[in-house]
Amino acid sequence: MSITSRIKNGIKNPTRIGLRFLALGRTWLPDYIFLKLRYRLIMGRPLNLRNPQTFTEKLQWLKLYCRKPEQTVMVDKVKAKEYVASIIGKEHIIPTLGVWERPDDIDFSTLPSRFVLKCNHNSGLGMYICKDKAQMDIPRVKARLAMGLKENYYLNEREWPYRNVPRRILAEQYMEDGASGFLHDYKWFCFGGEPKFMYISQDYAQHPTTDFYDMDFRRLDMRFKDPNSSDPPSERPPRFEEMRQYARRLSQGFPFLRVDFYVINGQVYFGELTFSHNAGFFHVKPERWDAELGSWLQLP
Repeated sequence: MSITSRIKNGIKNPTRIGLRFLALGRTWLPDYIFLKLRYRLIMGRPLNLRNPQTFTEKLQWLKLYCRKPEQTVMVDKVKAKEYVASIIGKEHIIPTLGVWERPDDIDFSTLPSRFVLKCNHNSGLGMYICKDKAQMDIPRVKARLAMGLKENYYLNEREWPYRNVPRRILAEQYMEDGASGFLHDYKWFCFGGEPKFMYISQDYAQHPTTDFYDMDFRRLDMRFKDPNSSDPPSERPPRFEEMRQYARRLSQGFPFLRVDFYVINGQVYFGELTFSHNAGFFHVKPERWDAELGSWLQLP
């Protein structure tokens, strides 16, 4: 692309250019300044940290001022399993096949034909879902894992819990629901230790959709990043109340926590714990919901 074309694209999309410049300073800008600038660029309005009112503003406030040591354990994909098992039981934990410090430490001959590889400190980069080991490009997978291990995930969005997670590689058992052939992800949004709403998504779907429901499983007219599905409201998920109780137990003591589960062949399995959904950088539609959710989040 020519310099002229780049300039024209920058004029058409100044937010993208602003985010690129901001990325240049991500290693030295203080968290407070970085979040103020990033919020303005993405959300299109100033970030009020002195008197935050909306859900997305309060998530930024929590990233700066609510920092507990146990949060680092809770977002570590290796250590979180033991933490969650101690609260709701080890039968809800997806089996671990191995943990390694470096890609070259992995002995792929010991792994089954299907498995999942991921880094324990980030989201996405380095992840590999293996459905047939015979078709696996091992050098390429190792290269991606090495990239994932190098990623300073905390610097991306200044999510403090990820800052001190010791970086490792995790292999998990490949999970698939026998009835549907894919996984549904149930994400529970808990405020002050109480689940208030949840959403259902198809994990790793080609065209992701998200549908929100209250605790009586009534569909809400709300959306975040992904569109709502055009399908009629889903039936109440299996193990709905069980997941709700587990989410309540896991979120005690925190102003906000998102608790994720899968239901696989009738059994509830833990997914992950998240302290700031999408790092707090997302548009809530209709806008009134941003204020409504903000009223539920009581800051310490």
